[in-house]
This record gives sequence, C-alpha cells and structure tokens, in this order.
Amino acid sequence: MKKTRLILLLVLVLGALQVQAQQQQVLPPLVSVTGVGEVRVQPTEVVVNLGVETREKTLEAARNETDKKAAAIINYLKKQGVDARDIQTSYVTLHPVYNGGEYGKTSPDFYMAMKTMTVVIKKLNKYDEIISGLYGVGANRIDGVSFQVGDMEKYKAEARKKAVSNAKQKATSLTSELGAKVGRVYAINDSMPGGGPRPMYKMALQEASAGYADQGGPSISAGELVITSTVDVSFIIE
Repeated sequence: MKKTRLILLLVLVLGALQVQAQQQQVLPPLVSVTGVGEVRVQPTEVVVNLGVETREKTLEAARNETDKKAAAIINYLKKQGVDARDIQTSYVTLHPVYNGGEYGKTSPDFYMAMKTMTVVIKKLNKYDEIISGLYGVGANRIDGVSFQVGDMEKYKAEARKKAVSNAKQKATSLTSELGAKVGRVYAINDSMPGGGPRPMYKMALQEASAGYADQGGPSISAGELVITSTVDVSFIIE
C-alpha cells in the first residue's frame, strides 16, 4: 500500500514538473527594452539642516543652555512664517568630553550638548533673511542645504509616463527594422531612482551670516531638479 502511494506521489510530482517545464519553454516572441523619462522642474522649497552646540562645565548647564537656544530658534522660525509642521528636531546628544592629559582621569573637561533640526523653508526669497537671523538667536551650525518640490508625486507620474512612451518608441523602432510589429505588453517593471542635484555644504553659521551681509544678491541658486523614471518593458512581437 505504501509502495503504491509512493509511486502515485512520484507520478504527480513528475507530471507537475513536466507541465512547468512546458510552460517555461513556450514563451511568445518578445522584445525587451528599457524606457527612461525625465522631468526638469524648478525647486519650490529649501530644506536646511541646522543646529546648536553648547559646551558647559556641568551636564545640567549644557542641557539647559542647548534647550533654551533650541526653543529660541523654533520661536524665531515661527515668527518668520515657517509652519510648525516644517520644523523637526532630528538629533539630540549630550555627553562628557575628555581632552586627555592625566592618566585615569575620571572628571570630564566639559560637557557638550547638541540639538539639530530640519527646517523646510517654502519661500525661497526668504532664505537669506531667515538664515542670517538664526545666528542671533543661538544657532551655530548649518550641516546641509537641499532643494525639493512640493508636489513631487505629480512630477514622478509625468516622468513615468514619459518613460513608458520612450519604451514603446524603442520597441517599435527595433521591431520595424526587422519587418515586425509591436504587440501587447507582456511584462513591465517600474523603478524610480533619486531625483536630481541637491547642493550641499557645511560651514560655520557665523561666517555664513557675515557673508550674507556683504553680498547684494541672493546667496543660493536653486537651479533645477531632475526627476527620472525608468521602466523595463517586454512587448510581444507580432
């Protein structure tokens, strides 16, 4: 009885494998291409990573001073028209610092507290004014600046549409050279790589503020963002 069941099981497995092999072998004639779509847009927002760093003799003093300055920064940004939803604390650290010297030293030379935040400025023409005023309220570092657009999904969809059109054009061009025609889509894979140039810099905020005062025009150039979509498409050849 067991032998009969084993034989039946083997027959079923071999049958399934044979059907799968036949399905894998019977593929329609295909032309596979990669389509690329690109959309260039003017940035509408600037993202600033800034922070405050404080060094004090005691842990409590460092924490309190940093919290005080961070609160002043947030209050200043709100007064400048930055929405509370566009201000986010991104990193907080508090630790002792030992400068070396005496072996086995157990007391730190000082304590360092740091709090950083990410701010989205939606009015590019206010960038210089906002940045130059941050130093006066306690900020002492800028870790990065990048640009983005508010309605990214709209431009992603546009780039994807262009990518699909580009794929169809490529497939049509290839098959027409061989006297064939492009049929229906057999398979498609969509990918969306990162969207374009994002200028980054790191400088002391005091130096940046002094630079703004000396310049007569805007201190940044937003340029343009390149949003790209890539699709891999297989068409049936007729």
